[in-house]
Amino acid sequence: MAEATVEFSELNLAGDDRVVPFQVEGLDVRGRAVQLGPLLNAILGRHEYPAPVARLLAEAIVLTALIGTSLKFEGRFTVQTKGDGPVDLLVADFTSPESMRAYARFDEEALATAVAAGRTAPPDLLGEGVLAFTIDQGHGMQPYQGIVPLDGSSLEEIAGVYFRQSEQIPTKVRLGVAELLDRDDDGKPRHNWRAGGVLAQFLPQAPERMRQPDLHGGDGDDRTHDLTGDDAWAEARMLVETVDTDELTDPQVAIERLLYRLFHERGVRIYEPQAVIDRCSCSRDKIKGVLEGFTAEEIEASQEDGHIAVTCEFCSTTYRYDVAEFEAA
Repeated sequence: MAEATVEFSELNLAGDDRVVPFQVEGLDVRGRAVQLGPLLNAILGRHEYPAPVARLLAEAIVLTALIGTSLKFEGRFTVQTKGDGPVDLLVADFTSPESMRAYARFDEEALATAVAAGRTAPPDLLGEGVLAFTIDQGHGMQPYQGIVPLDGSSLEEIAGVYFRQSEQIPTKVRLGVAELLDRDDDGKPRHNWRAGGVLAQFLPQAPERMRQPDLHGGDGDDRTHDLTGDDAWAEARMLVETVDTDELTDPQVAIERLLYRLFHERGVRIYEPQAVIDRCSCSRDKIKGVLEGFTAEEIEASQEDGHIAVTCEFCSTTYRYDVAEFEAA
């Protein structure tokens, strides 16, 4: 990545769907920031999720983009929730170097009941369960998985706990999602989703400065550790906490400008952005390979009028196969 510092007036701004790495040397902080637009509209639009579900999945997508683009190898990073709430499953995964896909599963009746009662906060919709972060390097390597309980906290807070448990790195995450309404060139109403996020990590040269109190001995995490620590990290954390949803999602405020607002007094440096695109990993051959593992009875039960149709839950692409393809195998 380029090390040269440039003036913002000379900067070619990253724009939407591009993760921007940054460093604040005066605070010993490194991080990543992003604003998502077209990618988010594509993923959420193809399923026409209800707004509360779309917001939850958008947060998971932003979090996945911020962490996944930090991979230094070819592999996949997945964020997945499993809970007993109306939205019982969220999945977002990033396959290096740039592919993102995501999916949400929800109970329509339970969701309608929750919305009618005004219970649409993330803890209400997700319920109790777990949030899993999975890193898969492929090529026969054993995947690594970190699991954090869904304990009534936000995805921002849970992500901080994950980093503290798995990597022992003080981390602060801010996520924001907005539903925007404007008009197209013909004057017709147009609906758009936008989201943004900032992930900041404390990485001083002296490791002892990163030390924090041990996690609470009981269930869950004792977050009182956030009140103590190094002055530089306390300042960085406070600055990130000041970011609101409007700033993260405003199409008129580039992510570089937001980083400048936050950290210019301490000297923020940005690096080459990394694109994130809407691309599913499914294919006709991959799904056929799965079907070839079915028994003759399973093939028969899956067919209709001599054909089997399989629709990808992520991208909604439908693949059709002639049953004869599997009878000959």
